[in-house]
Amino acid sequence: MGSLISLISGLASGEAMAAVQRARTTAILYGLAGLFALCGVGFLIGAAYIWLTARYGPLATSLGFGVGFLVIAGLILVIRKLVVSMRSRRRARRRQADMTAMGITAALALLPVLAKSKGGLGVLAAPALAALAYAVYRENTKPRPPKRDPDET
Repeated sequence: MGSLISLISGLASGEAMAAVQRARTTAILYGLAGLFALCGVGFLIGAAYIWLTARYGPLATSLGFGVGFLVIAGLILVIRKLVVSMRSRRRARRRQADMTAMGITAALALLPVLAKSKGGLGVLAAPALAALAYAVYRENTKPRPPKRDPDET
């Protein structure tokens, strides 16, 4: 039995080592491909610069490239900020839904215990009626527009 376990563990560890080796090789190859792609993009930018310098002059081309790269950087930062805010709102909604589900689960778990207690359903009825009254109040009240200062107009 011991030799079977050692054989299985040897196979498993051999498979794990082979998977690690394949992952390492893949990462190295992707890194090299990315490096060569960046070099290619650099040469293309250089070629565009040379072509535009012959057409518009070195100062105008340098200013154009500088402004273009700054605009691209600004767009990247704006897009990143929008994505982060969308993700944080999504996380907040998910967290709120999880908390609501946990609250409902806890309430349902305590329901039989409270129903059998000395106070009985009276203990449950008061908070339920208060929550219902608050929901009706919120639904029927409209937010008032802010008062305008007569000196502003």
